[in-house]
Amino acid sequence: MPLVCLADFKAQAQKQLSKISWDFVEGEADDGITYDDNMAAFKRIRFRPRFLRDVSKVDTRTTIQGQEIDAPICISPTAFHSIAWPDGEKSTARAAQEANICYVIASYSSYTLEDIVAAAPRGFHWFQLYVQPDWDINKQMIQRVEALGFKALVITVDVPILGNRRGDKRNELNLEANVMLKDLRSPGEKNCTLSALTSLPTTSLCWNDLPLLQRMTRLPIILKGILTKEDAELALKHNVQGIIVSNHGGRQLDEVLASIDALREVVATVKGKIEVYMDGGVRTGNDVLKALALGARCIFLGRPILWGLACKGEHGVKEVLNILKAELHTSMTLSGCRSVSEISPDLIQFSRL
Repeated sequence: MPLVCLADFKAQAQKQLSKISWDFVEGEADDGITYDDNMAAFKRIRFRPRFLRDVSKVDTRTTIQGQEIDAPICISPTAFHSIAWPDGEKSTARAAQEANICYVIASYSSYTLEDIVAAAPRGFHWFQLYVQPDWDINKQMIQRVEALGFKALVITVDVPILGNRRGDKRNELNLEANVMLKDLRSPGEKNCTLSALTSLPTTSLCWNDLPLLQRMTRLPIILKGILTKEDAELALKHNVQGIIVSNHGGRQLDEVLASIDALREVVATVKGKIEVYMDGGVRTGNDVLKALALGARCIFLGRPILWGLACKGEHGVKEVLNILKAELHTSMTLSGCRSVSEISPDLIQFSRL
């Protein structure tokens, strides 16, 4: 039977992966309230389609940070893709390159940055940095990503410590002991031990550190994990170039706002001064359209990419991306939006249910 939607890929991926791997991919913090609400919140939004428009040509292309992508559907940073498929991030990068979208490569990857970029040398890559306590490591990583042609630096702000992920605890999962964190070592360090490579992200990162990061790089800085107007205002004050509204897929602090709900507050605050993106709970083309109508420049996908990898490797990621793009095209056509620029808040309303 063909896999025709992201839910099909999820069901198949669960069959393919071991319980420990599946629990890591799907894992949520505490009671999983935010994990569930990320998806449920989209279902509280209804469309107000417009008809009798010429929709013979519908264009899903847009730009982020000035670079064109074929659809407003990009790939979030997620760790250790080799859990799902042996070639891991290399397969993900090749699929993203073919789809002509942005792939945010994670700090904690299964392969070196050099290996991932070599697998997709024409790809559009941003780098997600978990800021380390050792600022020399941060500086070295930034220099590496600049030399490799990355186009932006994504700073994840919502992980001063790991969330309470009960499934991983029950499984006694110790990723640090079992997976080499290759991104955080230099290309020549092939045999060094994990303890010599890195630590968990620093717990002391604060707004006053942003100028130091900005002095280290020429790249745009995007903050990932902003959920409130207060932090959006501070992001503007500190001259960052973008915000990814995200609750880490419900893996960090449980019982926070669903990403799609927090998106409204952040978009209203920045008033178009910087680009705003979102991740969390996107599972259909309708979800993408709703996020764009609420002001997201594009959405980023996390778990569904790993589902695609687990099912079919690079080809599975391509299929996941193609399905979502085709669904978005259909949703735009049926709602009377001929281009991304025609998607506006008037397209949606919030259900009273």
